[in-house]
Amino acid sequence: MTRSRVAVIKTHPTTILTDYEKLLKLAGVEQALSKSSTTILKDNISWHFPYLSANTTPWQLEGTVKALRSSGFTDLVSVHNNTVVTDPYRGEKLNKLAPIYKKYSIEERYNFNADEIKWVQYEPKARMHALNKIYPNGIQLPEYFFGKNIVHLPTVKTHIYTTTTGAMKNAFGGLLNTRRHYTHSWIHETLVDLLAIQKEIHTGIFAVMDGTLCGNGPGPRTMIPVEKDYILASEDQVAIDAVAAKMMGFDPLSIKYLSMAHEDKLGCADPRDIEIVGEDISNVNFGFTVGDNLASMAGDFFWFGPLKSIQKFFFHTPLVYGFVFGSYFYHDYLWWPLKGKSMMRKVRTYSKWAKLFDDYGREDAQA
Repeated sequence: MTRSRVAVIKTHPTTILTDYEKLLKLAGVEQALSKSSTTILKDNISWHFPYLSANTTPWQLEGTVKALRSSGFTDLVSVHNNTVVTDPYRGEKLNKLAPIYKKYSIEERYNFNADEIKWVQYEPKARMHALNKIYPNGIQLPEYFFGKNIVHLPTVKTHIYTTTTGAMKNAFGGLLNTRRHYTHSWIHETLVDLLAIQKEIHTGIFAVMDGTLCGNGPGPRTMIPVEKDYILASEDQVAIDAVAAKMMGFDPLSIKYLSMAHEDKLGCADPRDIEIVGEDISNVNFGFTVGDNLASMAGDFFWFGPLKSIQKFFFHTPLVYGFVFGSYFYHDYLWWPLKGKSMMRKVRTYSKWAKLFDDYGREDAQA
């Protein structure tokens, strides 16, 4: 049996684009994806604001595009989704991703735009842990995803509900529609179900993870960015998330979504059985923790706490819009202006990656 492989490279702004090309080759991208299929680029915009460590970086996107094209994957399309706190149009602009899609003439689609992507009912072949209960009238998926490769572009960061978030969580927004808040009480089971579905509908799955600036604390938005200089890639979505978790200082097999996926044989979450190529990370431990913020404490109370048994009253009725507004208001109008902006100003005083972000695209604009 072939061991799961995760490629890890220590990088620098002066070599980042060529390092991404080396990374994808080390991880076996040409064997993982079908060259006869369209390849969907699924970026990770956790927040539309340019909060470094929370979102796909411009060098991550550009490096991946260049590497894919040099390997013969020329038919690339980006698919975006929205969330209760994220505007994808603002997100790709503020995070400097939109100019890259334009520079490389990559078509962009939005899964919430009915003129671009149709949603169809799908009956999974794999046993579902949660989605069949959450969607008793049928699981709806974007028809455009069927028969195509997908490349996920997450970052190395923590998450208030799943401890870490990466390749597996990146499928969440793309494959589920705007009712996906129903899944939060069963988020670990949902991520495992979604990976099983991906394996059924895609011709190939690959993940490219940016850890140049990693997120520590109550992620995926209200974190402390920490400069670590790593990039990772793998076709095994479980393995890359497990390796990232171990690098952050967590035991991958103690994280429910990873241990469940491992048990279901959807990938490998045991670092002892994963082949790591490139960098020696045997002694890497970032010492990250998760913690709480105001939004997570409210979520714990309603999704996982005393009111879990009656949550349908809150989340399956118009009352849900009050919670949606509360999350949006907290992140955009409290945390960002009061703390997020100052955090980014602080990061700019020490991080070479923040300087690269500020400088990104200036040469193209002047050309």
